[in-house]
Amino acid sequence: MAAVADETERLGKLADESVKLVREAGVMRLLQPRDFGGYAAHPRDFAEAVMAVAQACGSTGWVCGVGGVHPWEMALCDRRLQQEVWGEDPNTWIASPYMPGGVATPVDGGYVLNGRWQFSSGTDHCDWIFLGALVGDADGKPAQPVRSMHVVLPRADYTIVDDSWDVIGLSGTGSKDIIVDGAFIPDYRTIDAEEVAAGEVAAERAGRTETVYKLPFWAMFPLGITAAVIGIAEGALAAHLDYQRDRVMAIGTKVKDDPYTMYAISEAASEIAASRVQLLDGISRLYDLADAGKPISFEDRSVVRRNQVRCAWRAVSAVDEIFARSGGNAVRRNNRMQRFWRDAHVGLQHAIHIPGAIYHSTALTQMGVEPQGTLRLLI
Repeated sequence: MAAVADETERLGKLADESVKLVREAGVMRLLQPRDFGGYAAHPRDFAEAVMAVAQACGSTGWVCGVGGVHPWEMALCDRRLQQEVWGEDPNTWIASPYMPGGVATPVDGGYVLNGRWQFSSGTDHCDWIFLGALVGDADGKPAQPVRSMHVVLPRADYTIVDDSWDVIGLSGTGSKDIIVDGAFIPDYRTIDAEEVAAGEVAAERAGRTETVYKLPFWAMFPLGITAAVIGIAEGALAAHLDYQRDRVMAIGTKVKDDPYTMYAISEAASEIAASRVQLLDGISRLYDLADAGKPISFEDRSVVRRNQVRCAWRAVSAVDEIFARSGGNAVRRNNRMQRFWRDAHVGLQHAIHIPGAIYHSTALTQMGVEPQGTLRLLI
């Protein structure tokens, strides 16, 4: 993947070689149910696999982190849908996004969907898609009170806007816009967003007894994204060490003889390592609770989300510290440091990494105050 990372960036989507390697490694099937060719793996193993890919190519790692969670949710959907998606090919990939960019108006047997969605990572390589939608009223406007759900469409029912991904980082993710114009969605291709967010409710309804499917959505979906950011930071650190090993600064001093740069390297390495440990610890704690048959509280969820956010910010801040000490040649296109640096910052821009409300909510729960309204979003 590292060998074709520049090609992936130039293409604006994953290079064929990267897609081939990801398929062969089975990264996208780690969270897929065993009865449809997957591994139903521990989410920690999934996160570590995403980090390993992102160390080589940030865009490929990002697509694995986002797309690799979709089989987990598909396991919670109607078995008829799972058969449609994986019955002929268990290597079928599924795209998203989940933000409610459209309205699903109820009709006999299902819904009619209209809307436009941004940020469909890896979508060129996917044959199905999850989309977030608001349930509509008779006029096709969001019904009150607002109810959100996830709907699933085959490739023939939506349009990919090819010229909609022109960005400074994670260019190879091909996170393009999606348009749906009056597609019919059968009832069985929908799932209630609140049920998925709660975790165990959706697992019970789907008849899934494996522990991994009892975890809450807003711990699992951010897991892959934050893992990609940490993997990118680890890739940046490795590139920095390779570059600095024999570099001589403008003042004639070898970098390895400069105590200030050596200090910064060690500090950054420690921060990135801490981010990895904290991310894996959080999802493992939730997994252990579910595995023991114990409820996962909102406070449990909020602490994990707070730490996921902090992991990403800590890791990217560490990348900034070493990049600032890499000299002027680090910004050249032929130096992979600059690509990791750009990818890390774009990864931090994702909505799941916005700290304000999540930090606020977590502090309240630890004071014994139950957050309400928008303070419960993305947790």
